[in-house]
Amino acid sequence: MVYRSGILMTTNEPTPAALGYRWPAEWEPHAATWLSWPHNPDTWPGKFEVIPERYTEFVRTIARFEPVNILAGGEVVMSVAASLVADIPDVRLYNIKTNDAWCRDHGPIFVVEEKGSGPIGAKHPSGRSGQLDLTPFLPPAIVDWGYNAWGGKYPPFDADNTVTEQVAVQLQRKRFVPGLVLEGGAIEGNGRGTILTTESCLLNPNRNENMTREQMEDYLSSYLGANNVLWLSRGELAGDDTDGHVDQLARFIDSHTIVAAWENDSSDVNHESLKANFEQLEGMADQDGNGFTIVRLPLPKPKFCQGQRLPASYCNFYITNGAVIVPQFDDAADEEAVRILEGLFPDREVIGLPSIDLVWGLGSFHCLTQQEPV
Repeated sequence: MVYRSGILMTTNEPTPAALGYRWPAEWEPHAATWLSWPHNPDTWPGKFEVIPERYTEFVRTIARFEPVNILAGGEVVMSVAASLVADIPDVRLYNIKTNDAWCRDHGPIFVVEEKGSGPIGAKHPSGRSGQLDLTPFLPPAIVDWGYNAWGGKYPPFDADNTVTEQVAVQLQRKRFVPGLVLEGGAIEGNGRGTILTTESCLLNPNRNENMTREQMEDYLSSYLGANNVLWLSRGELAGDDTDGHVDQLARFIDSHTIVAAWENDSSDVNHESLKANFEQLEGMADQDGNGFTIVRLPLPKPKFCQGQRLPASYCNFYITNGAVIVPQFDDAADEEAVRILEGLFPDREVIGLPSIDLVWGLGSFHCLTQQEPV
């Protein structure tokens, strides 16, 4: 047993970081994108009938650039999914059941070997010393964080909470189990040891009661290789139900550039909190002590459905091998968001896809995806 920061780590085995694993950045090469097929009408009340078509368009776009693996467990879900993606190449369906579609949060987080960074004294399968031989020999692995539907807000979530274990079994991947709740949308990494998150989500007692900042940083260090954890103090976004997922607020573009959601209208409820986040980001530094370039990414005008404010944010884009897929909200700012991201991703195609229907489920493209790195 290993104690760190006064809490008991839940495994007898060495942690991923101790073995030489790291969490790659989203822009690093992907082996595939993982998705969960949408089948819960309660997620999009009154609008679910259009969701499969919108979702299929999203799948088709990703598949232009990399393979797509879709969790579609159960006979009915599998049948619907198969009928809609049958003509799309490089799409594979897995008979793994889910409660909902938000794969970013309930899906596996993949970690890979930091090439040549195996622990000193480790032995290569050939018997050569890991200190001298830099040949990668750690198998790809998965971190299986617990999942409780954003603090128990939307039961049941039993199937979602078993997704990562089942994926690990089917892929025959090593699985690390930290023993605490953490959603993928709550963390954003630059692949070099810096992780950006929010206090309101990661330290919320509805996930891990009595968890301190120092304890959480130990887990992020041990399981994702973080050596620099940055905390945004304002996680609010109107309409958001995640307690402040950072992927709606600020995203890494590369290891030293961050786009931050921005609201120009001082009368809008988002203005003050997003301004505070922007100023806080300007004062932050990366793992090497260097400041970041912070770029404003405007929000669309307030969007509503059935009287409810929607958490529409262009920060919820998804980076694939050859493209960046950006949500579009039937708004004058749609083109501006695409233009800004085109300037930041000169080597990728920036594609705007309609998301005004999908965001009624209170999430968009990044929330629906989980990348599997090469």
